[in-house]
Amino acid sequence: MVLTILTALAFFAAFLAILMALLRINPIFAVFGALIFIFFQYAIGPSLVVISTKLRYLRSGEHPWLESVVRDISTRSGIPMPKLAIVSDPTPNAFTFGHTAGNATLAVNTGLLEKLNQDEIKGVIGHEVGHIKHKDFIVMTMLSALPLIAYLVARGLFWSTDIDTRRKKERGGSAVLAAAIISYIAYIASLVIVLRLSRLREHFADAYSAYITGSPRSLESALTKIAYGLSLQPEEPSGVRMFYISDPAQAASEVKSILDRKYQYDLDRDGVLDERELALAMEQEAKSHWRGINESFMTHPPTFKRILLLRQIDEEMRRGRYTFKDAYRYV
Repeated sequence: MVLTILTALAFFAAFLAILMALLRINPIFAVFGALIFIFFQYAIGPSLVVISTKLRYLRSGEHPWLESVVRDISTRSGIPMPKLAIVSDPTPNAFTFGHTAGNATLAVNTGLLEKLNQDEIKGVIGHEVGHIKHKDFIVMTMLSALPLIAYLVARGLFWSTDIDTRRKKERGGSAVLAAAIISYIAYIASLVIVLRLSRLREHFADAYSAYITGSPRSLESALTKIAYGLSLQPEEPSGVRMFYISDPAQAASEVKSILDRKYQYDLDRDGVLDERELALAMEQEAKSHWRGINESFMTHPPTFKRILLLRQIDEEMRRGRYTFKDAYRYV
């Protein structure tokens, strides 16, 4: 993860250097402007999450069981207990956000509490607490600003060349057009790097949940139910999709790919895949198909791949060879 972060920062620094050379921008202005944008996104990020999800913070004692589980896992993880919030949404999902690990918020959809059993919910809570422990939401909020900056620069430069097409024939106009093209390339490349980091962090949070709860199978079952539940009520991609335990749009796509071959997995031949049959289907996908999936533009690893990781961890636990220092060995 450190290597990916350093790669993203180095790539963005190279992009700024090329941009400054082409447009003859003062280096101090360019670097200062980028830093201001990054910290502005970091500052307003949590507020935007609250507004876009319409979450409601829980009062103390409002949901004793959930509070008890979160407090227990947080204490064992050595982090302050996060604030708890509920999102009135029938799809099963959860996410964390905040400015620091000390004032983080852990939010769960009502659909998660209604459709998952207690062990599965604990697996999800372990995953979200893992994100807080790793400070993932802080890193991703700040790094996700890099491709956004490159995109806005590209759009602005293309727009400026369209205002006066005659400038394209002049030296300055050519430089602006070249800078616009390079900015768009930088946007695509930096987005791929940031999304790779997002997928890595989901794997690390999965592994952390397996360790802290001692039950990889609970999270595996939860991920299957979440993918199934999200596929039933697919929504337009949300601005906080990177923070969810599962991306709604991606889950719908994954389940659709299985349903296209449902005759292989429809054990009772009723023409419908229930949650049990879907779990078996994902187990088979994990064994045979996940390597061929194009992940470059996914915010999360394919569910099949996450299941495979949890199976490896479960096997090591059963052999008694899995300790905290081995928690991330299979990521």
